Amino acid sequence: METQASAKTIPAEQAATDQGRSSASTKAAPADAASTPAAGKKASAMKSAAKKTAKKATAKKTAAKKATAKKATAKKTAKKATAKKTAAKKATAKKTTAKKTTAKKTTAKKATATEVDEDSTKAPKRTKRSAAGKALVVVESPAKARTIGKYLGRDFTVKASVGHVKDLPKNKIGVDVDNAFEPEYVVISDKRKVISEIRKAAKEVEQIFLAPDPDREGEAIAWHIAEEIRPINPNIQRILINEITKKGVTNALAHPTTLDTNKTDAQQARRILDRLVGYEISPILWKKVRRGLSAGRVQSVAVRLLVEREKEIAAFQPEEYWSVEVDCRAAEPPPFVAKIHRWDGHKAAPTTEAEATEIATELEAGPAEVAKVERKERRRRPQPPFITSKLQQEAARKLRFTAKRTMALAQRLYEGVELGAEGPVGLITYMRTDSTRISDDALAAVREHIRDAYGPDFLPDKPHQYKTSKRAQDAHEAIRPTTMEYTPDMVAKALSDHAEGKELVKLYTLIWQRFVASQMKPAVYDQTTVDIGRGRALLRATGQVLKFAGFTRVYRAQETDDEAAEAAAESDKLLPPLEVGAAISLDAVKPEQHFTQPPPRFSEASLVKELEERGIGRPSTYASILSTIVDRGYVEKREARFFPTELGTLVNELLVDSFPDILDVDFTAAMEADLDKVEEGERDWRELLGGFYEPFKGTIEHAKENMRDVKREEIPTDYECEKCSAPMVVKWGRNGSFLACKAYPDCRNTKEIIRHPDGRIELVPEETTDEMCETCNAPMVVKRGRFGAFLACSRYPECKTTKPISLGVDCPREGCSGFLTEKRSRRGKPFYGCSNYSKTNCDFVTWDRPIPQPCPVCGASFLVKKETRRATTLRCLSCDYKSDPSDDNEG
Repeated sequence: METQASAKTIPAEQAATDQGRSSASTKAAPADAASTPAAGKKASAMKSAAKKTAKKATAKKTAAKKATAKKATAKKTAKKATAKKTAAKKATAKKTTAKKTTAKKTTAKKATATEVDEDSTKAPKRTKRSAAGKALVVVESPAKARTIGKYLGRDFTVKASVGHVKDLPKNKIGVDVDNAFEPEYVVISDKRKVISEIRKAAKEVEQIFLAPDPDREGEAIAWHIAEEIRPINPNIQRILINEITKKGVTNALAHPTTLDTNKTDAQQARRILDRLVGYEISPILWKKVRRGLSAGRVQSVAVRLLVEREKEIAAFQPEEYWSVEVDCRAAEPPPFVAKIHRWDGHKAAPTTEAEATEIATELEAGPAEVAKVERKERRRRPQPPFITSKLQQEAARKLRFTAKRTMALAQRLYEGVELGAEGPVGLITYMRTDSTRISDDALAAVREHIRDAYGPDFLPDKPHQYKTSKRAQDAHEAIRPTTMEYTPDMVAKALSDHAEGKELVKLYTLIWQRFVASQMKPAVYDQTTVDIGRGRALLRATGQVLKFAGFTRVYRAQETDDEAAEAAAESDKLLPPLEVGAAISLDAVKPEQHFTQPPPRFSEASLVKELEERGIGRPSTYASILSTIVDRGYVEKREARFFPTELGTLVNELLVDSFPDILDVDFTAAMEADLDKVEEGERDWRELLGGFYEPFKGTIEHAKENMRDVKREEIPTDYECEKCSAPMVVKWGRNGSFLACKAYPDCRNTKEIIRHPDGRIELVPEETTDEMCETCNAPMVVKRGRFGAFLACSRYPECKTTKPISLGVDCPREGCSGFLTEKRSRRGKPFYGCSNYSKTNCDFVTWDRPIPQPCPVCGASFLVKKETRRATTLRCLSCDYKSDPSDDNEG
């Protein structure tokens, strides 16, 4: 508009100038012609005309000036209007930009408050958002991603990190102890593709929500993901999803937050502590004992508990004691049993046969009568809903699940399982918690369910409130169903074809029943106690009847062995109607000898309980602790109990001697408490590591020089080598202690031994066979090596012939002449393969033990035996035959 106005003004100004030039030339002409009258008249006329012309010119000039002025005014007005419009547009643009900038600055400030980023002052690259308005949600599990994706819809992209994406490097310690313990995190090799996909998705959205699990590990995963994608898209927020339901996900998105630096500090402090202990101590064990061993800050303490319990059992001295029970009969049935309660006015505790016989003689002397009858009502309250440790314990007792299996199944229930047309559904709340707290909505829902399913008589007036442990962080609710709509029966039908359906339903039912029972009325018992007198003896009989089932209508807990016994004792025991003075016939007196028992070995449930009570580890770490100590070969499980191995006992002894603080239970518990303080923002993580590392460094140097060198150790014995008459010594090898000739390497005679906790050495008898050596025709004997038992020539080392032991089953591979034999993997797990593997590379293998029993369906020459904690089944590898499961005696 400004250019157009200028173009119109130029001709008018030029016209006025030209007219001025014409006027000037007209004035000059008459002066030259004024010499005659005619010329004068003519000149006057010309002057008059010139004046008129001048007037017209002036008028035109004035008009031109006015036109020019009008046009200039119009131009200015147009400029002002244009300026106003431009200003308005700029103001609108500035407001829009300001809003975006404010939002980005807010996000950036939050991110900066959470993590110190050296590149935060650099403006991120502006990338084109091809899906403006959409958001990216990052979780750690594909199953969780599918379930959350169902609730979020098309406006959200959901990606899974599949666990941690960064960690300390494997090939070095990765911690700069001289630079305030600065860690060196690297992207895990098989997660590079995952990171690339997340970065690509981050470029195409405006907003990113990090939604790994709401705990320390989840916070660390979110932090590392944020580090990778912040240069691409800094608009990052953290959301905490405590239950994967529509409501839970929506609520999390409505309340986004920033990354919690206290949690990430606590997690990396724990990670660095474990790295320092593992990478500093393990090489010493490699040098002194055996390569490949490892030491852990928490796992080593767990092994110590097991080793010390084994020592208690070995040192236990049983003590004799006696009981005296009497079969009693009153005027009315039923008959009942009474036990000796007091003798000569004191508590009866016979410790010898003579004392028990004296009591029995008194009771057999004649009839007795009722001395006292006491009736009272007893109430038993329900247990609180599950926390992580209690779930692991109860699943071990009731379902025979390991802690590791329990947590794996619980993770699936939390992340979501396919329920037919419903699609993936998260069935339980977050399963790593130490709090018994329940939300108001969940309380209202379960109370309504109790009222509808069991009636108002089972519903207490107010919801039960349960106390949480003093050490609890109380970050999440107790473990419970996400909704009361999905009953165990509904879930069982939906998961009938699921590969893990039976186990998932069992665990879900356990969680469901415990949660419902926790909000029901107590069970009520009518309890009767009767004292019966006879001479110097006082017998006592107790009986009880369940008056009101209360919560036991749904669930009965067995959290400890004592509670299991109590539950059995609580079964109805009826007594006849009795009053004081009533005559009682004593039909049979039964004195019985007993001996005190040593403390029991730890089971999965009791070890988790012990770790929890002593403050060792945290609920989220119990499962990994228990599986690690078994995988490392430090303990083994037999009959559902933990037995420390010779290796575990030896390593524990060495570590306790060299690192008394690290292996001290109280020290480990105090360290866990300090890590909790870091998470609560009450302690600096670098200061905590510094306080630990300074004394630890000196202990490491001392251990390098002074720890027993078991590899080179030779313990003398009274045994003599039958081949060269040299003394035999105890040495340590890959498979533990063995007896070797001191004349090695001239004499290579060795023998298997068993070392008892008290130091005694017992020779293992050599197992002979009917097999003859193919090389020298000498008898073959059974030997045991790294990969299991095998046959060896009895003339070793003169003859080094060896042969695998046959299971009595020929290899099923066509054209193979081998037989099946037991082998062991590098981790010590038994499997079964062909004896011709080393000769012909026959690749037949199975994890289940082959049995020389033909298949009743297809006639195959053998079946395989599948053993689990609950049952043993036989199945055929050639067809679908499977026997009915039989009970496993191992319990």
